[in-house]
Amino acid sequence: YLSFRRAIIKTDDINIYLFYVQTYFKFFRKCRILLSVKNSISDKLDKNQDYQFIIESNFNKYCTNGKCSNNLGKIDAGCLYLFDAFFESSSVFESVAKSNTNIVDYIMIWLSYMLNLKEQIGNETNLQYFYKTFINNDKYKKPITGVEKYYENYKDLIDKKKYFWDLDSNIISNFYKALILLCEMYTNFDEKSSFCSICSQNAKKFVNIYKEINQNNNITSDSSYNKILSILENDYNNFKKYCNTKGGKCEEYPTLPTIENTRSSGQFSEDTSSNSSITSKLFTVLSIFVFIIWISETSSKTKIKRKAKKYKEENESLIYDLKSSDYSRNSNNDLHMLRNCLLGSNFFIIVFI
Repeated sequence: YLSFRRAIIKTDDINIYLFYVQTYFKFFRKCRILLSVKNSISDKLDKNQDYQFIIESNFNKYCTNGKCSNNLGKIDAGCLYLFDAFFESSSVFESVAKSNTNIVDYIMIWLSYMLNLKEQIGNETNLQYFYKTFINNDKYKKPITGVEKYYENYKDLIDKKKYFWDLDSNIISNFYKALILLCEMYTNFDEKSSFCSICSQNAKKFVNIYKEINQNNNITSDSSYNKILSILENDYNNFKKYCNTKGGKCEEYPTLPTIENTRSSGQFSEDTSSNSSITSKLFTVLSIFVFIIWISETSSKTKIKRKAKKYKEENESLIYDLKSSDYSRNSNNDLHMLRNCLLGSNFFIIVFI
């Protein structure tokens, strides 16, 4: 710490010094506590498919009569241990509450991963059952004085992270692996020698897991997964920056793809496909609509033509009848005139004779 302080002060940039010291040692402390739990409760089940304590004495105060005899009791003890380590002191709780509670995401990653090691029984997920059985009890509802304007208790902190209820267990497993890799980088880096035997290898593994999660087609741009990815991304990049200020070769570590770029590419593809599908459907609907209009107009025109033809035929028939009637009248008139003429002629002939 002192050697790092002197190196930074020589650059006359106290702001950089404060930023990297604070960010590094905050996460270093988080990782040290998280790894202490991992080393005290195995993250693998024993041969009987039970959770196993490695250092049971660390959790005696959280177990009934100092003994955790059942599986969920062990996980409950580990969860309370983590919350107490970060939030039991009101002064620590207040400093975290004022900045952020990303550490709760890491606690929830640990809790979800550990619970997912056991098979789900019934319709409730293991996390939902654990919440109903343990988190709803008084241990998690104990008020913490001095931070009431931020959060009331541990349960309130957990309730802010309820999106974990819906996260895929396989992705949770990858989050946990990435978190452990990152914490090992922080805790194994020697700030005096700028040496870390596992950091380069862990960085590559971390980035590969990160990419795998980020490229999952089930993850949308506004999903809860992206919130957790952003936290991991920030802590990974902060480690690289700290390592570089110490003269380490961390600039050679792979760079994380930004969530926005990766998601926008997939989103563009999805949107294009979606738009194409919508266009196709719209074209089909419009085609049907135009066809219906064409049929309606054709039918209407056919009816009009039929009516016109019928009307014409009726008119022609009427005209014919009228002409026939006129012809008949004219013929009668002609006969009448001829008769008169003939009568007149006879009369004339008779007189002439």
